[in-house]
This record gives sequence, C-alpha cells and structure tokens, in this order.
Amino acid sequence: MANTQGPQGNYDPAGSTQMFRAFVDEGPQGRRQEQPASSGPRVGLIIGIVAAVVVVAAVAWLALM
Repeated sequence: MANTQGPQGNYDPAGSTQMFRAFVDEGPQGRRQEQPASSGPRVGLIIGIVAAVVVVAAVAWLALM
C-alpha cells in the first residue's frame, strides 16, 4: 500500500487527494468521451414521465366520475 501525502505533508491513507487531483486534472475531454453517443436513456426517461402523467390523469378522471 503506497503512502500518499497531502500538500501539507499530512498522511492520506486512502489516497483520496491523489484520486481527486487526477479527476480534476483529467479535464472535460476525458468526461466527454465516456458519455454514450445515443440518447437512449434520455428517451426512456421522457417516455416514463409521459406514462406517469397519463396514469395520474386517468386516476384523477376516474376519481371525478
């Protein structure tokens, strides 16, 4: 297990400072490459919201009849 130290020389047993710095230094280019090219999850979310609105409207309509 490697001993990592923070900027003031404090012992960081988990190495979280080093991992955070690697994440920040990665920049937007690395994060942009990890996103999927298709909008599949977004379409599924929209369909789910529309279905929920339809169900709520149907329940309200049945309750008012």
